[in-house]
Amino acid sequence: MPLLEVKGLHVTYGVGTRAVRGVDLSVDTGQKLGIAGESGCGKSTLALALLRLLPASARVSGEILLDGEDVLTMKWGRLRAVRWAGASIIFQGAMHSLNAVHRVGDQIAEPILLHRKSTPAAARKRVAGLLEQVGLPGSRAEAYPHELSGGQRQRVMIAMALACAPRLIIADEPTTALDVMIQAQILRLIEQLVADQDISLLMISHDLSVLADTCDRLAVMYAGRIVEEGPAQQVFAEARHPYGVALSAAFPRIGDPASRRAPRGLPGDPPDPSALPGGCTFHPRCPVALDVCTTEDQVLRVAGAGRRAACVRVDAAARSS
Repeated sequence: MPLLEVKGLHVTYGVGTRAVRGVDLSVDTGQKLGIAGESGCGKSTLALALLRLLPASARVSGEILLDGEDVLTMKWGRLRAVRWAGASIIFQGAMHSLNAVHRVGDQIAEPILLHRKSTPAAARKRVAGLLEQVGLPGSRAEAYPHELSGGQRQRVMIAMALACAPRLIIADEPTTALDVMIQAQILRLIEQLVADQDISLLMISHDLSVLADTCDRLAVMYAGRIVEEGPAQQVFAEARHPYGVALSAAFPRIGDPASRRAPRGLPGDPPDPSALPGGCTFHPRCPVALDVCTTEDQVLRVAGAGRRAACVRVDAAARSS
């Protein structure tokens, strides 16, 4: 049984704003799954839905099974425990996620005191250990968020996510606004901690190359749906869906001067979730769209060993590979 299994997940805001549409995915114990896509494709809404952190105005349907238990039907007390001990989340933008008027050590200790019934002394010891795990001296527990650099604050967020030894970590753009060197350090840290502690990881990013380098499997989202899924390196190098191809092509290739001088992109933006086009939602931007794409929506279909893609051209591509 997968540690996390999402079945037919729909999230709608207001009247007809369909942010997530029929998402199915699973994460096995110890597995690292990446979710890629442009801003506005529903990635963060999906992440928040997994732990029921969406606003009350959101209408959510489907199933979110964590260790076989549906998060969407949990009672409030059970949900509070699951949010830290079962699964935790690393939010993007640590400065906005940490409380500016409390020391970071107190913020890390709060879930430990609440969920592990620890004494204050034991919690302080645990906090110091967690900070050292993420590459910070235990003495930084006395610092306020504004006294730390962006990379240090992100390390604090990772320490907080690990506080109650969860089995699943959801990382929503954990390196946003960090420079390239610090980004690489944070990604390697997350990867090492996940491997050392046998934690499952669901990482969300708009950067396909980061996910391909960090994760085992990769799912590509567009307009609230998964449009491609498969082994991370294969999806990055040889995407089956035209959207995955465009995301991968947006990155210049090392040693390829032509791609560096003229990286290929994708014109336009993802559609407004309250006014989705008919047929395949990607067809207005698709360079290889067929007439059928304007009238018929596409569902995920087999696109090779362990791979799926929601494109009418997939069958032909899979036969030729």
